[in-house]
Amino acid sequence: MNPIAIRTSVLFIFLLSFNLSVTSQELSSSQIDSLVNKTMKTFNVPGMAVAVLKDGKIYHKNTYGVRSLKTNEKVSENTLFGVASNTKAFTTAALAQLIDQGKLEWDTKVTDIIPEFKLHDSYVTAEFTVRDLVTHRSGLGLGAGDLMVFPAKNTTTMDEMIHNLRYLKPVSSFRSKYDYDNLLYIVAGEIVARVSKKDFDTYIEDNFFKPLGMNRSLLSIPEIDADNNRIDGHAPVDGKLEITGYTFTQIATPAAGIYASINDMSKWVQAQINEGKYGQKLQDSLFSKKMHREMWTPQTLVRRGRGHYNTHFSAYGLGWFLSDVNGYFQATHTGGLLGIVSQVTIIPELELGIIVLTNQQSGAAFSAITNSIKDGYFGIKGEDRIKDYNERRLKGERAEDSINAQVVSDLKIQLKSNAPKPNPSNILGTYKDPWFGKVEIGKQNGKIRFKAEKAIDLVGSMTFYKGTTYIVRWDDTSLKADAFVNFNLDTEGKANGFKMSPISPLTDFSYNYQDLDFHRIKK
Repeated sequence: MNPIAIRTSVLFIFLLSFNLSVTSQELSSSQIDSLVNKTMKTFNVPGMAVAVLKDGKIYHKNTYGVRSLKTNEKVSENTLFGVASNTKAFTTAALAQLIDQGKLEWDTKVTDIIPEFKLHDSYVTAEFTVRDLVTHRSGLGLGAGDLMVFPAKNTTTMDEMIHNLRYLKPVSSFRSKYDYDNLLYIVAGEIVARVSKKDFDTYIEDNFFKPLGMNRSLLSIPEIDADNNRIDGHAPVDGKLEITGYTFTQIATPAAGIYASINDMSKWVQAQINEGKYGQKLQDSLFSKKMHREMWTPQTLVRRGRGHYNTHFSAYGLGWFLSDVNGYFQATHTGGLLGIVSQVTIIPELELGIIVLTNQQSGAAFSAITNSIKDGYFGIKGEDRIKDYNERRLKGERAEDSINAQVVSDLKIQLKSNAPKPNPSNILGTYKDPWFGKVEIGKQNGKIRFKAEKAIDLVGSMTFYKGTTYIVRWDDTSLKADAFVNFNLDTEGKANGFKMSPISPLTDFSYNYQDLDFHRIKK
């Protein structure tokens, strides 16, 4: 090569390097600390843990605030957070391992392993595969049947849940549409148990926690509850934070049950960045490269807009949301429990992983942090993600407040009105939904009371609203899920059934009231 060409090449390399140094604006560790502290203050989050993994190393890892407003003890790197639906990637990884071992395939029919598995449509039942369990394309609606495993005091067993799937009516054609669900991930966990001949919790511990050295990760609710270094969830109620209870029952673990520390989640995410490899010299593998590629291959299209990062496609893989962001491939997942949310984001081309764990249910908080960190690596300047997400949050809360205020106003008008009111005795009795079970509507201390037989958390007082509609307000206000109860009347004016719907548009989708259809069984 002649000298001019050499000088030109050197100049080109220099300019390229200079350009990269200018456009790359990754936040320093202290800037991330400032970002997190500002986010916690803005969104009223008591405690957080955040890690950023880059180029095979921990670029940033820190903890913030307190585990619980009850104890005010500080969050540490070993504090257990509920990772919620980030558990789903463990479930699909378990299936991938079993497929590597030749014990099943992604397209193995579910009924080959769980013969009693049955959905509403016989054709769908016969064609339903393991892959269908974990790709949110079953035809069932958003959160269908979650009230069998949510909130946490529900007494529905695994056998009952699997049996009751047949009563859930589809809202779209099989494999035609994305609708997020949890119950089928629970069935996927049962696949893991039956194929491996180990219970799901033991399988995850033996095949992921132990190999990766995840010594601060738990799946058992009694063990989590007894742990002295775990968070409490927090939910805003009337402007103040209240401590929440547990979210899902033990059988829901494959969908959302893992509690883990930021230390342990860093190990898990690094193994994902390394395509399943781990160990000092990456000599060991959790699963094959082929399986890793399959888990990060789009399976179900998710309809979304361009968003912040000029996204052209968005899909669900196998336990991961997949998309393009600013020209890079991204694998991510969020998780939500009562009073707890989490987010894991991986951009493999940048060898970048971002983990945000929180003990307050504001998803806007983790989005503001993750996107601010991503902006740095993308060279995006001038964006205030905290401000943007806070404005969205406040807009949603204003809409919720407006609805609640209207309901309260309507109730006051009803109380003052001289118009005849319905006889409460016309709605008293026992009602049953095919999959949810029985509800008793009775009188106690002069109040009409709603009490679910299996969903023990759902107990509250009812007040007449309008027409044939009552409102039920749950005794546990941290549930934030008060509902309208609309009765069907017979020719004598007595209720023969009812349906429910949430009062607030911000009610968690796992309160799948829309799928309930109660009929009176005792007058």
